[in-house]
Amino acid sequence: MNTRQLKSSLLLLLTAVIWGTAFVAQSVGMDYIQPFTFTSIRFFISGLVLLPAIAVLDRALPERRALKQAQAALSPEARRAERRTLLLSGVCCGVCLCAATCLQQFGIALGADSGGDNKSGFITAFYIVIVPVLGLFFKRRCSPLVWVGVVLALGGLYLLCIKQGFSVSSGDLLVFLCSILFSVHIMVIDHFSGRVDGIKMSCVQFFTSGVLAALPMLLFERPVLSNILAGWMPLLYAAVLSGGVAYTLQILGQKGLNPAVASLILSLESVVSVVAYTLVLNQPLTGREVAGCVLMFIAIVLAQLPWKGKQKAKT
Repeated sequence: MNTRQLKSSLLLLLTAVIWGTAFVAQSVGMDYIQPFTFTSIRFFISGLVLLPAIAVLDRALPERRALKQAQAALSPEARRAERRTLLLSGVCCGVCLCAATCLQQFGIALGADSGGDNKSGFITAFYIVIVPVLGLFFKRRCSPLVWVGVVLALGGLYLLCIKQGFSVSSGDLLVFLCSILFSVHIMVIDHFSGRVDGIKMSCVQFFTSGVLAALPMLLFERPVLSNILAGWMPLLYAAVLSGGVAYTLQILGQKGLNPAVASLILSLESVVSVVAYTLVLNQPLTGREVAGCVLMFIAIVLAQLPWKGKQKAKT
């Protein structure tokens, strides 16, 4: 693994850690705020947080100053084409992100888990299977080690998340659709990440998601200011950390990595959520949960190993 891939992997690992600890905030927020309202306000805040961050980073980081100077030297037509690509990438990501998040919120609200939120986490993490399958259609092949990692990761997630019999409800189907959309979201990021400014693309996707969620919010829900203020803590946590920080890190981290490998690293959010839950309640992990964590880590390590077969995976 080269330095660039290591940096990308660490960024995605940090993303998984933030998402794993933020899942509780998303669930608690539903106690105060309805799904579309929560999603719309959350992503508007995420976008607003990134606006000053972009201005500061453009001045503070030498590579971003150089990028800005290079853009200024482009012809007007080239600059317009670049802005169109940025807008297209952000809107595509925003549509997928908004739809996936809303489905996940409703899946949780409908009790997608007759056995608890962990079941929803297991179904959502099916993107680790869907992403490499979608990648085949875009000539993003994976090495056999990545496919072995996918199987091990699924086994680890099952041990971590499923405690009782596995039954399928309408909520489960919504969460599975959410998993498909998150997979498409990962593939869209993979397509655009090397062509546009990742932080600006993230900002556009947040405002797109906020606007799209605001439409059904105004049609089907009645936002109450007192409820929004009562749920300010989980809302801000989901907006600033899980949204503004983590989704931006995802875009930056996916650059230079095969999307299937990226999805495996991101799936560690399930491990983090179980460990965080255990630490908060001061309860030790069961042998089943420890085995699940071990399988997950083995899967991530395998996916990172180079493959010397005849057809190497693209990275």
